[in-house]
Amino acid sequence: MPRKIFIVPSEYTEMDGQICPRRPFMSNLQSLRAVELFSRSYNCAQSVYAASAPGEGLSETQRLALAAPFGGGVARQGEICGALTGALLALGEANGEAMAADPVAGRNALYERARQLTESFRAAHGAILCRELTACDFSTEEGQRSFKERGLHQNLCNKLVAFAAEKVVRMTATSAVH
Repeated sequence: MPRKIFIVPSEYTEMDGQICPRRPFMSNLQSLRAVELFSRSYNCAQSVYAASAPGEGLSETQRLALAAPFGGGVARQGEICGALTGALLALGEANGEAMAADPVAGRNALYERARQLTESFRAAHGAILCRELTACDFSTEEGQRSFKERGLHQNLCNKLVAFAAEKVVRMTATSAVH
C-alpha cells in the first residue's frame, strides 16, 4: 500500500499519520498546566505561577491567591505582563533557600536570572508591559472590550502564558541560584 504524503503548513505537523497543530512553547507539563489554568479564567500571573513554581512549599491554591493581583499588568493597570510576573514569582520561590542563606549573594544571583528571564521575554515578544503587548487600556471598559473583540486572550495571552511557564521551568531545572 502506498504511503500517504502530507504537505503540512508550518503551523501544523504530522504525528502518527495525522495532521496536528504545532504547540510552540508547550514542551513541558507545566506550560500545558498554565494554559489550562488560564483557559479556566485564572489570570495570566496566577496561571504561570501556580503551574511553574517548585512542588514543595506552597500549595497551588496558595499560589493562585498570591498571584491574583498581578493579572492585566498589575490589577489591570497595563504594567509588567502578568505572565512574566508569575514566572518571576516562580523563579523567586525556586531560589528562596539561597536568599535565606546569604541575602546579598542570593539576591544578586537572583536579579541576574530575573534579568535574563525578562530580557528573553522582551526579545521574544517585543515588550514586557501589558499595555504595549496588547495595545489595550484595561482600566477602561473600552479597553477591556477591545481585548475581548480582538480575541487577545486566546490569540496572544495564551502564547505569553505558555512561553513564560516554559522559560521559567527550564531556568529552574537547569540550575538554582547558589
